[in-house]
Amino acid sequence: QVQLVESGGGSVQAGDSLRLSCAASGRTFTNYAMGWFRQAPGKEREFVASITRSGSTTYYADSVKGRFIISRDNAKNTVPLQMNSLKPEDTAVYSCAAGVVAGVIPRQYDYWGQGTQVTVSS
Repeated sequence: QVQLVESGGGSVQAGDSLRLSCAASGRTFTNYAMGWFRQAPGKEREFVASITRSGSTTYYADSVKGRFIISRDNAKNTVPLQMNSLKPEDTAVYSCAAGVVAGVIPRQYDYWGQGTQVTVSS
């Protein structure tokens, strides 16, 4: 089992930055690729970003490319998501997930955190 806990959500203005973090515990952190997903009210969960086990490769949704940065600290078992130039359409519950591959669809991940709310007002 892997336990994931997100933190860092909040309410900000458009154009602001926010840094989310995902803390992992349980099984060996480096055995898992990590991903961030988000879900807005009335919408399906969508991919945001993912990172391979070593951290050498990252993937981003087109909607956040150039604005968001995913990284991982394998010594601290954390996965930060730096979000810059936030837009109202970024408003959602953000969840981190752990899986075998750094995929872009939810079913590729085995473990999920409870999520943290991000609200961006115009």
